[in-house]
Order: sequence, then C-alpha cells, then structure tokens
Amino acid sequence: MSARTLPLLFLNLGGEMLYILDQRLRAQSIPGEKARKAKTQRLFVFAVMNDIITTMFNKKFMEELFKPQELYSKKALRTVYDRLAHASIMRLNQASMDKLYDLMTMAFKYQVLLCPRPRDILLVTFNHLDTIKDFIYDSPGIMNQVDETFRRLIDTYSCLSDGEFQLIRQTLLIFFQDMHIRVSIFLKDKVQNSNGRFVLPISGPVPWGTEVPGLIRMFNHDGDEVKRTEFTTPGNYVTPQREGSFGLYGDRVLKLGTNMYSVSRPVETHMSGSSKNLASHAKENIVPNPLAKEELNFLARLLGGLEIKNPSGSDTGFRLNLFTTDEEEEHAALTRPEELSYKVINIEATQEPGRREELSCILGELEVAEPRPASSGKGEDLLALMDAL
Repeated sequence: MSARTLPLLFLNLGGEMLYILDQRLRAQSIPGEKARKAKTQRLFVFAVMNDIITTMFNKKFMEELFKPQELYSKKALRTVYDRLAHASIMRLNQASMDKLYDLMTMAFKYQVLLCPRPRDILLVTFNHLDTIKDFIYDSPGIMNQVDETFRRLIDTYSCLSDGEFQLIRQTLLIFFQDMHIRVSIFLKDKVQNSNGRFVLPISGPVPWGTEVPGLIRMFNHDGDEVKRTEFTTPGNYVTPQREGSFGLYGDRVLKLGTNMYSVSRPVETHMSGSSKNLASHAKENIVPNPLAKEELNFLARLLGGLEIKNPSGSDTGFRLNLFTTDEEEEHAALTRPEELSYKVINIEATQEPGRREELSCILGELEVAEPRPASSGKGEDLLALMDAL
C-alpha cells in the first residue's frame, strides 16, 4: 500500500462530485424564495459551488490530507464526502447521496483502469483541478487555494519514480476492486457489462515513451541487434504525438478526468446486488418509455426541488434530488443493499467465564461501534477538520 495515495483519491473523487452537482444544480429548478435570494439560477449554482470548493481546498484541510498515511476506510471516506457535499445550503438525503457517491467512484475507477501509464494518474488529477478552476474563475481567493493545491501536487509527486506510481495505482485498484455498480452512461457507451465490470479497449494510443507492439528484436551478448521478427496484433495501436504537461498550466493531452457530463445524456446507477432490481431495470430497458426518455435528458433530469421545512423556522437550505422523482428516491432508500447500511451493534461484555471466548468469536465477524479515539490516523483528523470548517 502506498502512503501517497490519499490526496489523489480525494481530489479526483471530489472533482467528479463537483461535475455531477454542477449539472444537477443547473438542471433542477430552484425554489422561488431561494432563487430570489440568489437573483438568478446561475448565481445560485455559483454560490453553492464556491462554498463546496472553498471547504474542499481549505489550507489546513490540505495540509492534513497530504501527510503520508494509509487510505481511510470506505465508510470514513464516504463520511468526508457527505459532509463536504453539505458544506453549502444544498441538502441531499441518504438515497441521493448514495447515488452521487456511486457515480463518483465508478467514474474514477474507470479512469484509473484506462490510464496508459501509472504516472498518468497525476494528469487525470490535473484535469479535474483544471475544470474546477473553471467553476470559480470569478473568485480569485478560491482560485489561489486551488493553485496552492496544484503546487503541493507538483512538489509531492513530480519526484516519485515509476515504481512508486505503480504502487499508487495498485492501491487505488485495491480500494475499488469490490465496487461493481452499473452506470447507464457507461452501459450506453458499451464500456461496462451488465454485471458492472468494465470493458477495457485493446486499441488506441500506447503509453508515452513506448513503441507500437508488433516487432520483436533479438540481441547478442554484446548488445548488438541480430534479428527482427514481426507479428500481428489484435488491436490498432498508435503512437502519442506528445506527452501531457505536468506543470501548473499546459495541455494535459490525456482526456481522462475531464467533465464527461458536459454532453447531454441520461446517467443512472443500478446496484448489482439485487436480482429483483436488475430484472425490473432490464425490463425497463427492453421497453423504454418515450416520455421518460424525454424527461431524463441528462443525468435523469430532476424534478421537484422542494425546500426542507425546519420546525424551528431556521433556514436549512434546499434539497437536491439525484433521482427522476421523489418516489424513485424513496424506493432506492427502501431497497438499499444491506452491506451499505450503517448500523451500530451494541454488545454487553461481562466477566462471566466463557463469555470472553464467545465475545471474541462475535468480534471476528461484526464491526463493533466503539468510542472514537482522539486521533487514530484513519480518518478522524480529516473529519474533525471538516466539522471545524
């Protein structure tokens, strides 16, 4: 496991989250009272994105993030994004947050799988940050925060060897290996199978600094070439014209990590764990509803935009729904897979003979909620910082 993986994982997943929120905020109608406060929908979206990006690139938060450390658990990392998504007046319920996180993780997993070289993961990160800067071009203060993170990335990763980047890539793939969530944008492009696994291409540009396969050279003990043998390849490979820029500015060449939601097309997620849900979704795909297809238009065009009423009368913001309808959102919450549920199991430990052995067996199978230590290095530091921002 690489101790330098966490910043790349956090920034790339955060970039994907901002892509999705930006599109959904523009697609969803904003309640009248909120719209009047923000003057226009454009200004409202700009304000929400500014709040989230300001929190995401907070200086103290970045300092903690870039410390060499192991990856956080999936639940701890998910909690960080949950709080980050709610850093503004926008609110998402559990089902919508699940769907948002599914889209984020599967998009970045696909990008890691397609990287020509392990080092190109850094170019993917730069693409995310370049696009994030486009969201805040009118806010020089926040722009400076993002540029400072750019410089941290360059200082931290420019000196790493290819072997260290390979270890980072393997760490990311281990983190994503059990995630097989079906995303309609990938299913429609035929880059994902119905079981949620990706289909990797066998053609295209080869990694920078390598040659197109098809030639075998043989050398003698003096290092002189003595024979060449050509062979045919199943794919159509090309040599890249230039290497992407690893500087603060420049052409990254690699397109992975850019905003794939800028093209209007519907995006949905389907959990692959429930055969009942899979059957119903398959039936819907066979007999599509023309009206539903028209309404989706992009990322399952959102309806509603209801305000959350606080009994105390305080302003809690507006709710963002990542599903087509409220009914679909409620159904997703009810059919949520058991493994994604966050349950607390309380076990009463006694001093009776034989109970210790029994408790040891239980602890081997269950995750027990215990009081959180001051700092265990497994996510608490970032979560505490997130609470303080």
